Amino acid sequence: MSEETQAKAAEASAPAAPQAASGPAQGSGSHANGPRPGGGPGGRGKFFRRKKVCKFCTEKIDAISYRDVRLLQQFVAERGKIVPRRLTGVCTTHQRRLTRAIKQARNIALLPFAARH
Repeated sequence: MSEETQAKAAEASAPAAPQAASGPAQGSGSHANGPRPGGGPGGRGKFFRRKKVCKFCTEKIDAISYRDVRLLQQFVAERGKIVPRRLTGVCTTHQRRLTRAIKQARNIALLPFAARH
């Protein structure tokens, strides 16, 4: 055997030193494929999240009626839950009025309490 092949054989038979980069890094928060796509500091993501504005404030709707079922259904999820403010973008005062109107509409059976199975 030549010297090069003997050296390669010796490296292959010797126990390998543990490598830190072989598994997922602990505590660094990185994925197996690298850093998170579109997240984290730097903000080089594909999607731009626009600031949500209150629908009632922009359209100048003062009163939220429990009888306006079409309007209320926009703020009720498929399963019958009231959609939170952080998802709809409604301001706090209108969210409270909206919640009260949805509950009133449920009590007189204009809106369902839960989804149909």
